[in-house]
Amino acid sequence: MSAAERFRAAVESWDLEGMVALLAPEVRLHSPAKFRPLEGREAVRQLFIALSQVFEDFHYVHQLRGDRPQSPESVHGLVFRARVGDKQIEGLDLLEVGEEGLITDLTVMIRPISGLLAVAEGVNARLSSATPAGGAGQ
Repeated sequence: MSAAERFRAAVESWDLEGMVALLAPEVRLHSPAKFRPLEGREAVRQLFIALSQVFEDFHYVHQLRGDRPQSPESVHGLVFRARVGDKQIEGLDLLEVGEEGLITDLTVMIRPISGLLAVAEGVNARLSSATPAGGAGQ
């Protein structure tokens, strides 16, 4: 089973530890709502926790696979649908898997913009309340 298939299974069963275990220690997550990527397993773990509280009816509908020319990394796309409040969203998790079989880069795309804004608002509210006073801002 590929890293993308294991990640999909972990997400669909909401196995947080399983999801995080598939991330390289230096993983970078590119959010559609932030200019700078999140870096490292712990930062991505916190985002996953917030997303679990924001997304409703999350499910993957397609899985795509490709290879990077002249690179040992593989690329996988997981197309999803979900709801945030009354907003229906569609999105793509683009996973880059390194030689070690761990996800090194995760890019998330969400449409439509009204759904993206609802996701960003919900996630930011949860991450803000989880950040200790004096902690780093987003």
